Amino acid sequence: MVADPEPRRRGGAAGRASLTRRPPAERVIVALDVPDAAAALHLADRLAGLARLYKVGSHLFTAAGPEVIRAVRARGAEVFLDLKFHDIPAVVAGAVRSAAGLDVAMLTVHAAGGRAMLAAAAEAAAAGGRDGGRRPTLLAVTVLTSLTAEAAREEVGLARPLPEQVLHLARLARGAGLDGAVASAQEARALREALGEDFLLVTPGIRPAWAARDDQARVLAPREALAAGADYLVVGRPVLAAPDPRAAFERLLTECGP
Repeated sequence: MVADPEPRRRGGAAGRASLTRRPPAERVIVALDVPDAAAALHLADRLAGLARLYKVGSHLFTAAGPEVIRAVRARGAEVFLDLKFHDIPAVVAGAVRSAAGLDVAMLTVHAAGGRAMLAAAAEAAAAGGRDGGRRPTLLAVTVLTSLTAEAAREEVGLARPLPEQVLHLARLARGAGLDGAVASAQEARALREALGEDFLLVTPGIRPAWAARDDQARVLAPREALAAGADYLVVGRPVLAAPDPRAAFERLLTECGP
């Protein structure tokens, strides 16, 4: 059975309880951050029957295009399209409509695009559902997990402390009608407490104890992230770089808890 990543729209605590009862394999998204479709589908085949959700980001999508999404979907899995749309409202709305036509389960826009852009994206996602397709879950990327507090302040020029900036952008996204946010697991507890049970939290930068941090700055272990309030975990290199990706994924699932 394919995992259904439908958010807890208006579901509140009951909806979240239903989600948290799902097995870890339905809450871990494997990032297909690989150079081409052949590598992506080879990995999907190696994880067949185990992984249910895959992230297609800008690296793979630029190389392989929409066909790789169709190929992953044909294998019975769901796709999280993580292209972080960030442009004027009309352009982003068009991109969201196109993504909805690919039958992706989730997709991202950058919260830093502002309220008008976020609202246009939300309306475009809703229109995809009204047109007879599946309405994709729309997520706002807050602050990249590779960004340190020092870089956010000194290089990007953020006036707020980084955790406050993440919360500010997540609130902006919720007010504009989005379903959830993408943020570091280190911010998940504060976001859950501030935004309630019906706001979806997807957390990249997940690193089990046996994996390298790579270029991620704000990381957390799988079980800690889920305990903090994360709904879905995005995991890439700990699985992709392993000699046996399937064994690494299975090991990671055990670290998520029962």
